[in-house]
Amino acid sequence: TRAAQVIACSIDCYRADGKTLWCGNGGSAADAQHLAAELSGRYYFDRPPLYAEALHVNTSYLTAVSNDYGYAHSYTRLVQAAGRRGDILFALSTSGNSPNVLAAAKMARSQGMIVVALTGQSGGQLGILADYLLAVPSTDTPRIQEGHMLLGHIICEGIEQALFG
Repeated sequence: TRAAQVIACSIDCYRADGKTLWCGNGGSAADAQHLAAELSGRYYFDRPPLYAEALHVNTSYLTAVSNDYGYAHSYTRLVQAAGRRGDILFALSTSGNSPNVLAAAKMARSQGMIVVALTGQSGGQLGILADYLLAVPSTDTPRIQEGHMLLGHIICEGIEQALFG
């Protein structure tokens, strides 16, 4: 399955001392932060932390960059600064068309990062940019976000089990 491919890719990333970066807007930002915390904190096991960062948690950065460069670039500068070849950007967007998430995905691709898109049914433009598309088969935003959390937890569990189980 695609989720299994994302788990395998994430395991390879972490074994190579890589990191995962996470982004979204609104509820998707909350989901991105939650899932990054499962990896950097713990999921089931007491274990060393994995580098996973939600890109929106520094409000001073987010508001300054949005003001100075426009909201569409709210994540690109952090991706440019922190992302390296082989790292993974997890990009959450129920529509698949959020301008700032798309811009982050484009920046990630330009740096040799792997892009995993979690979207709704259509995948939107993000689905076209992504290396891996995990599209929840719905057009209903709350159901899509619930699907993202289910997929995210499956991914976190698979990573943790493989690296520390």
